Amino acid sequence: MSEKLKSIDRGVLFMLISAMFGALNGAVAKFLSQTMDPIEIVFYRNLIGVIIILFSLKKFSVSVDFSKLHLLFLRGLFGALAMVLFFYTIATIPLGEAVILNKTSPFFVTILAYYLMKETINLKTFFALLVGFIGILFIMKPFGVEISLEHFLGVLGGFFAAAAYATIKKIKDIYDARLIMLSFMGVGMLIPLILCLFTPYASFQIHTQVWVWALVVLMAVISTSSQWFLTRAYSISRASIIGVVSYTNIPFAIGFGVMLGDMIPDIYTLLGIVLIVFGGILVGKK
Repeated sequence: MSEKLKSIDRGVLFMLISAMFGALNGAVAKFLSQTMDPIEIVFYRNLIGVIIILFSLKKFSVSVDFSKLHLLFLRGLFGALAMVLFFYTIATIPLGEAVILNKTSPFFVTILAYYLMKETINLKTFFALLVGFIGILFIMKPFGVEISLEHFLGVLGGFFAAAAYATIKKIKDIYDARLIMLSFMGVGMLIPLILCLFTPYASFQIHTQVWVWALVVLMAVISTSSQWFLTRAYSISRASIIGVVSYTNIPFAIGFGVMLGDMIPDIYTLLGIVLIVFGGILVGKK
């Protein structure tokens, strides 16, 4: 029992660190988006992250199981799509709103489990989903003029994050955490390159400012650390507990956002945040 409690405590601590690093990473990305294209930020962040992990693998090699490579690739694809959408919304809407829309992932996990794994949804779970999606509506404000494509993309990022977390639980006992992160960051480099080369939605520029590259490196180190702590937290503790603790990145993100010039959330946004967190906790208890 004591060993189990220690595992939970470590998982909670890892998730708290991941939440703080994740919010700080978003703040740095938002600041950089004033100079760099968000898609460009995603590419360089993942490039440096890949270098860090490859260096780690060189020092401490791991074996690779080829039987579940498709799941490893899917984790990378879903995670990379979630990151691209998240960084785009960070650059276009307040940081706190971008983070909370990304935190809709527990609701999508429940829905995916219903359709893909035939898990049942009882009345309590249905109520939790309803509460959460009402919270999304309060943040998106469809009854006014503030609704935007960026908010929809933020919710879509939450969906892809849910799919990524689901695959982590499938492969956590098969692949080392660094390999899981490498798949995520490797695909996270390919998607921005494809968008840049074959679509008009992204463009790369030559940046000569030293402070820009210093922030890119800092962001890569912070976000890589955040992903490592998140992956470890989900691997050693119950997802329901870690999912609740993960909401601590919301106040971190709101605080960092206000420091960068975001408006303090209005009453509708605050109510939406409360509803999403409450609904997420109910889903997590199931």
